[in-house]
Amino acid sequence: DCCGILKRDALKGTLQGTRTRKRLNLESGKYDVDPDREPYHGVIVGARADEEGSRSKERYFSPRDKNNAWDVGDQPPEFWNQFKTDFAPGTHVRIHPLLDWTEVNIWEYIKRENIPTVSLYYDQGTGTRYRSLGCAPCQAPIQSTARNVDEILIELKSGKLKDVAERSGRLQDGKHGLEELRREGYM
Repeated sequence: DCCGILKRDALKGTLQGTRTRKRLNLESGKYDVDPDREPYHGVIVGARADEEGSRSKERYFSPRDKNNAWDVGDQPPEFWNQFKTDFAPGTHVRIHPLLDWTEVNIWEYIKRENIPTVSLYYDQGTGTRYRSLGCAPCQAPIQSTARNVDEILIELKSGKLKDVAERSGRLQDGKHGLEELRREGYM
């Protein structure tokens, strides 16, 4: 249950202000302990609807209760770019600005903006790479010889991976595991 301990519980403590928070000091380039213990009432998340089934049930403004629990059946409707942005006191809101982006959109943006990425996303000569990253015990590589962003884009656009879910290497995603974690507060 490393996802529960390392992700859900750690996130819950960080959001509620019960865990140590660190903030990047732009002058020193180092992380300093943040003395602020006030709970966060919202957080911006990079989840996309096409990553995994439960994420497609999200909304751009997704309410959680004070314990960060998600009631998937009680999400506000969002039609024609009309969003509910006013929530009752005590509501924690997850904001998903990339919800309608695709995996191709992400890699095109990385290429266009020349954003650095970690080498785990690329084949290092083994014929495998990671398509989605999580904690080490819960992930597995996919078969791929893509060694750079251009090759990943070719691979994605060619349809070679059309039957391989992006998060297929994430062990917690099997059998509705991610949806259960999300209901309990995981991002």
